[in-house]
Amino acid sequence: MTRTTDEVIDRFNRAFRERDATLLEDIIAPDCVMESVHLSVDIDVVDPGMAPGTGTPEAGGMLPRELLRAVRQIVGRAELAGMDVVEVSPPYDHAEVTAILAHRTVMEAISALAVQRGMTRDTRSLARGLESPGGGRPAGRCRP
Repeated sequence: MTRTTDEVIDRFNRAFRERDATLLEDIIAPDCVMESVHLSVDIDVVDPGMAPGTGTPEAGGMLPRELLRAVRQIVGRAELAGMDVVEVSPPYDHAEVTAILAHRTVMEAISALAVQRGMTRDTRSLARGLESPGGGRPAGRCRP
């Protein structure tokens, strides 16, 4: 059976969308509502072909688009308490692509945070006013 280029590209994109969805389900259970998280992104989770500037490259890692999508979705589903991106090593980053990816990762989190806060500002501020001082659930834990 011969396939056209468009059919091959569509099949490829569909496979990656399914892989992205499965990846995020491994990170966050669909029914999990998180209070707040500290998101730590270790850049060596990305395949070294896409981000060579790390001290401990891991072959077969994520693609940059998978990382960016996961960051957007995690930040969109949780209150972000803090974030860091680690393991970027400029001496190994000959074309600065790893630094650019790290920058983009932080920017994706900030933009997802802006969208999240812009859409739910009134609801969240009301909920915070009803909480007891120092109360709430531990950071990063799921509510049943």
